[in-house]
Amino acid sequence: MDAVYARLDEATQSARSAAATGQQIFQSDRQTWMREEDGTALFERDAFTFQAAKRLAVLDAEHEGLVFGRLDLEEPDEREIRYIGRIGVRDDEYEPLVIDWRARAAEPFYRATPQQPMDVVRRRVLRCRNDRVIGIEDDLLDAESNTDDLPIIGEGALMASLSRSRGTRMKDIVATIQAEQDLAIRAEYPGVTIISGGPGTGKTVVALHRAAYLLYSNRRRFERGGILVVGPGPVFMNYIERVLPSLGEDSVVLRAIGQVAGDVLDGLSSDQVDDADTAFVKGSLRMVEVLKRLVNLPLGDPDAPGASLVVTVKGEVLKLDAGQLARIRSGVLAHQRVNLGRSAAEKALVAALVAQVPADIDVDEDAIPDLITDSSAYREFVDVWWPPLSATSVLRRLADPRVVAKVGAGVLDDREQALLVASYAAERDWTVADTALLDELVAVLGPEPVDPDARPSLFIEGGSDVTEFVTTADKLARTVEHDLTSDRHETYAHLLVDESQDITPMQWRMLRRRGSQASWTIVGDLAQSSWPDLDEVGRAVRDLIGTAPHRDFRLSVNYRSPAEVFDLAAKVVKVAYPKADLPRAVRSTGHDPELLTTTESALVSDLVRIIDRLTDSVGGTVGVIAPPSRLEGLREALPQRLATRMNPANLARVIFVSPLEAKGLEYDAVVVVSPDEIVTESPGGVRVLYVALTRPTQLLVTVDIGGPGAWRPEG
Repeated sequence: MDAVYARLDEATQSARSAAATGQQIFQSDRQTWMREEDGTALFERDAFTFQAAKRLAVLDAEHEGLVFGRLDLEEPDEREIRYIGRIGVRDDEYEPLVIDWRARAAEPFYRATPQQPMDVVRRRVLRCRNDRVIGIEDDLLDAESNTDDLPIIGEGALMASLSRSRGTRMKDIVATIQAEQDLAIRAEYPGVTIISGGPGTGKTVVALHRAAYLLYSNRRRFERGGILVVGPGPVFMNYIERVLPSLGEDSVVLRAIGQVAGDVLDGLSSDQVDDADTAFVKGSLRMVEVLKRLVNLPLGDPDAPGASLVVTVKGEVLKLDAGQLARIRSGVLAHQRVNLGRSAAEKALVAALVAQVPADIDVDEDAIPDLITDSSAYREFVDVWWPPLSATSVLRRLADPRVVAKVGAGVLDDREQALLVASYAAERDWTVADTALLDELVAVLGPEPVDPDARPSLFIEGGSDVTEFVTTADKLARTVEHDLTSDRHETYAHLLVDESQDITPMQWRMLRRRGSQASWTIVGDLAQSSWPDLDEVGRAVRDLIGTAPHRDFRLSVNYRSPAEVFDLAAKVVKVAYPKADLPRAVRSTGHDPELLTTTESALVSDLVRIIDRLTDSVGGTVGVIAPPSRLEGLREALPQRLATRMNPANLARVIFVSPLEAKGLEYDAVVVVSPDEIVTESPGGVRVLYVALTRPTQLLVTVDIGGPGAWRPEG
């Protein structure tokens, strides 16, 4: 360890020296002009500084826990020792001091077992704080080859890691990756990789390590093309945001599903969710037909008879009725999107009107089109018949019951139409489900036309967020332009979709626009799905895969949940979803779940006592998972009452979330409030309660209101 950190300090000093040298490459006292060759010097200076700064950032990021493993291998001639770390480190003679965890030489650290030791005699995991070793955990994999009696220390790295307290951020598992997890991490990239498994099997963290591995093994492809990681919501994204930087990768884009469409919606994002029934309607593939009809429905009164176009040329009345206009519109839209098709539509209109002009009219034939297009009747009609449309203005039309009745006829029933009207008539902010619909509309409408008379602003927009001095490093950085005049979706070389069982069919369409040529990693568990129609979710994934090569990995071991907790959760989900993929829980704490009851009036006071007791019992976080209808009230009432009983440090460990927000998260102890209400208020019903019950790593308490809940399994 001393040798590695000494070498790390040398590399840091070298990078700082390179940065200083870069600043000295070009110096000039000219203030008004530069020679042509000065431009080359400026480029060299910026490129030199950029690379030095990039190297320094990597070295600084990896200083904590740089070395975490050691392998003692039995070789024919002598014992070989390999140290495994977050990045590779070599000595002055270019011999490896530390092997990058993603390198092929590091594979035995993760895949060796007593049955297949892969020449590994002892595997050692080092727990470090800065440059000091504070813990050692060993696994003896080949006892027969341990001829020189290597000492074996600790209870095993994995079990020691599982027993530690949880914080508010996910930690990497780079030191404790298991063999079946490593297979999924190092799978080939082409096509689609599907990682499935029940709660607590490490699907999310395995997927993030896979992103780091892909960047290591195919850096040119994935760093230039980009990797997009998509998760269910901002709480989840905040939880995982430090994993990839801790593995030495910061070139991955993380987006909650409600943020994905921001590239074509001027940065618009949402974390608001609809009620279960409305979300189901908005997420269904039936909305594709509804939106197409909505785009084609003329503005104005939807109950009015079809409009007609009437113009006169030298006393001759020229007319196109509603049927002719509809045929022209459909003909243009068969080849053009709405905002790009106005020019073609006008040409078709003029051609149809010119065809009606008598041959003996006393007007130059070449002048007739101009006479038509210059008339006020024509201009006013076209502005109403084919206006420039924005996705947001089109979707807001669904607040009108008459519009919804027109576009939903035969596609949505009366109840579903009423749900849409109620959602948009409320004039609230856009929801997560709306962002997928808006993205669909952008794809149908095309970019909004640019006003030719608009003049650029004299002032820089964006205030302090805009940098006036642009360097070569800025140019090299991968940026996304948010521009409403363009519908160009930001595309990526690889998409990693976590909690995929909750991605709606409309959201899958949105994601496919970002990865039409990409490889994919899809992570999920149907037993935890909040989507009511599991068959529709399955079809969406099969459509995505198509004929592309794909590979499936199933994670079979639940490392998070104690056996006592998971046994209860398994009984609950089996009733509603007999096909649930249930992993094997490998830990036992000796603490059975507490199934408590309370009354409506005593709920807050009882929760205060329960939470206060749990913060004394565990050293990490305590999650309070409540149904959406109660969550805000508890978030307001409980912290005030708890503050009078516990110190601020303990209060900071208490986290309030809804069942959907809790997906992918874990806490040392969990209080599940009113499980029956969680079932009734969630689109996935019992499957969402299953999610809530499997969040704790140590203790679980459930609180029913008004007596034992119907959710409780018999026996």
